[in-house]
Amino acid sequence: MAIAQALGELAFDTNGPGFVDITRDIGVWLRTNAAGDGLVTVFIRHTSASLTIQENADPSVQVDLANALDRMAPRTIIYHHDTEGPDDMPAHIRAMLTATSLQIPVRKGDMALGTWQAIYLVEHRDAPHVRTIALHFAGEVGLG
Repeated sequence: MAIAQALGELAFDTNGPGFVDITRDIGVWLRTNAAGDGLVTVFIRHTSASLTIQENADPSVQVDLANALDRMAPRTIIYHHDTEGPDDMPAHIRAMLTATSLQIPVRKGDMALGTWQAIYLVEHRDAPHVRTIALHFAGEVGLG
């Protein structure tokens, strides 16, 4: 097996605040790049959206997480930064509280996620957006 790197980018449409499961898309990208054992880095190229690894079995987890973020960064208070609307500054705070990048071990081309784990893009703005994720795989390539 050769050691190599692969760089890529994926775009996702969001429909306002919420969680978009991007696990499958990253897995397809890894297979397309013949990933073996290594590490994939997932990086979101925005300051008002974020990434998280969370439970994928019970959708009420996402509801509770969204409610917790609402309590930590409410839209109902006045912020100094408001040029892009009242949802923008709370979105920046929520992104700061979560993650802009994730690193996931890859074994034999598959991410080493736990049974109930999924990778989510978290949209913090009220309006739909197109969000871009940069990907970097470093490790063995050439499955088979």
